[in-house]
Amino acid sequence: MSRLYEKTLELLTGADIQFRRSHRLDVCLVLNHPIALVFLPASDIPSFVGKGNVDLGITGQDVILEAEMSDHVTEILQLGFGKCSLQVQVPAHSSIKTLKDLSGKRVVTSFEVLAKKFFSEQDDGLQLKDGERTHIEYVGGSVEAACALGLADGIESGDTMRAAGLHAIGTLLETEAVLIGSSTPKHPHLTPLIERITSRIAGVVASTKYVLCQYNIPRDRLHQATAITPGRRAPTVSPLDDSDWVAVSSMVEKKKVADVMDALVDIGAKDVLIIRLENCRVDL
Repeated sequence: MSRLYEKTLELLTGADIQFRRSHRLDVCLVLNHPIALVFLPASDIPSFVGKGNVDLGITGQDVILEAEMSDHVTEILQLGFGKCSLQVQVPAHSSIKTLKDLSGKRVVTSFEVLAKKFFSEQDDGLQLKDGERTHIEYVGGSVEAACALGLADGIESGDTMRAAGLHAIGTLLETEAVLIGSSTPKHPHLTPLIERITSRIAGVVASTKYVLCQYNIPRDRLHQATAITPGRRAPTVSPLDDSDWVAVSSMVEKKKVADVMDALVDIGAKDVLIIRLENCRVDL
């Protein structure tokens, strides 16, 4: 959780939201905007945004579903961190090999709502009677120990349980941290400020995902080049003193940089440069 907290602080810093948080206090006023920050457990954030007096929040997609707040909050932006898989896991040497094998047995989880929905649908498909249906039990912590200690035949949890001798036999969902807003605006007069903060956060997220790729290319190969670097909307093409050449500037995903550079060189691009983005503004 500390890593997710640090990532959230990086977003706030990049969005120029300045604040001082006193030790052990969960509420602080922002110094350069008429807003307050509230530091809450991730599981509480969807409810405060959806039904409370909070305009924006950062939490996990899985937490929104678990809190049954999907109808009350709107996912504004995926933030690119906190990614994990919610999986059904059993002991590696267990006789249980498939989800069907686990039906009718005991499952321990900290995501009780999601697990009940998942296994209820599976039990319905197998036409299990009431006494034969999968039993879901909530445990707030030590989920990974539930099988070894005889509390469960399987668990539903994140993908960090392999150290406990478990392996996955199914996946409920893939999840990551998201910026959310209320489906019903709470403070219409603050809409411009909310939109500005949202735009800033989107820019910070984009700057972590993209770099700026600049290169020179023969004009007759421009079509090939822009197919390789289409940018988020379109590349910027500028004329050079040599009329047979143009300069191109385009945003490229970091994870694709090496392949993009190789492809550009293969079609004759020269002076291919990759420039890191500290911040930017992009369309959501």
